[in-house]
Amino acid sequence: MVGEIIAGTLFMSPRPAMPHTVASSALGGLLVRPFQFGLDGPGGWWVFDEPELHLDGDVLVPDLAGWRRERMPTRPSTAAVSLPPDWVCEVLSPSTATDDRFDKLPVYAREGVTWVWLIDPIKRTFEVQHLGPRKRWETELLVKGDDVVRAAPFDAIDLPLTILWDGMPQAPQPSEG
Repeated sequence: MVGEIIAGTLFMSPRPAMPHTVASSALGGLLVRPFQFGLDGPGGWWVFDEPELHLDGDVLVPDLAGWRRERMPTRPSTAAVSLPPDWVCEVLSPSTATDDRFDKLPVYAREGVTWVWLIDPIKRTFEVQHLGPRKRWETELLVKGDDVVRAAPFDAIDLPLTILWDGMPQAPQPSEG
């Protein structure tokens, strides 16, 4: 179980099923090399799996979160982080999608998280939300299927969505002829 406290209420969620785990793991694998390590990409980020966030009384555990290094110069050594991330990714599951959208997104907005990605591996949807000037979420990108996208704040790389759904690149199709 994963426990989170939102507005004083304890939310308990079962460990995710394999489609959720594949999407989260694949995305972390795609982002860490260019953005955390700076290999074949710009670097300048910390990207962590399931960090525990302590945000003004709320305790959240997003699937992935990232901090620009200018805001978090060194990796924390504590179990929990109180500095709000710059980017969060929530992989939606049937049991958590409503909580992610209606309970966690307002907390992320209140704390000034600039970007939220919502990924649904069952429906094969990829959504990018950007925090607008009045602390309201604005949909910047909404894609369904196996497209290759460039999504802020990690738009320096192509992101083949099929890797999130299948855990590996799409096999090349045999040519006809």
